Amino acid sequence: MSDHAENGGWVTRRTGLVPSAAPRTRSSAKSVLREDTRPTAPEPDDDVRFTRRGLSAGHHLIAVHDHYRAELAKVRQILRRVTSGETGIGAARGELNWLTIRTTNWTLHGACQAQCVSLTQHHGMETSQIFPHLRRSQRDLAAVLDRLTEEHHSIHTVLEGVDAALVHLAGDPTDFGPITEAVDLLTDTLLSHFAYEERELVAPLSRHGFFPGQL
Repeated sequence: MSDHAENGGWVTRRTGLVPSAAPRTRSSAKSVLREDTRPTAPEPDDDVRFTRRGLSAGHHLIAVHDHYRAELAKVRQILRRVTSGETGIGAARGELNWLTIRTTNWTLHGACQAQCVSLTQHHGMETSQIFPHLRRSQRDLAAVLDRLTEEHHSIHTVLEGVDAALVHLAGDPTDFGPITEAVDLLTDTLLSHFAYEERELVAPLSRHGFFPGQL
């Protein structure tokens, strides 16, 4: 794996878009991702060109991720308020569950809702449309798409863990350990996944779009 592929440098060089880097420090001692074995697609040939319209698709992926990164920061702020006694557990659970719903929506449907109007809120719609489109358009993405799909399932499990921890906290308002651990793991998992997905899909989405005929 080249340094350019590892840090997204070649993506920036070829597209002008800057994939977000995963945080260097972690909040959780656990991990549900096999980060050290993540596949990387080969760099595109030098004759591949990106249009302005195509680059907007790649930029959209980063922008949606930025939105969820901001929501994660909000979740951590909510948790700090709960542990310090500034807000009630019931209110916090409502806010955190709202994020869980929204983030599940992202992990299952991707960033393409605004541009792929036919995509619904159903999990199967993503797996039956977007990834197959990218597989057909760029065969060397297969291993990356397989790993991203695997990570989506892992993220869903982490989100279920957040909700279970919230239920535990409602039953024992003095025990903040499980929810703190769950939110820390959610933060690490999503930020790492977002960075990997941007590194690998910004360029393909800029070339092929989110669905056939978009570009």
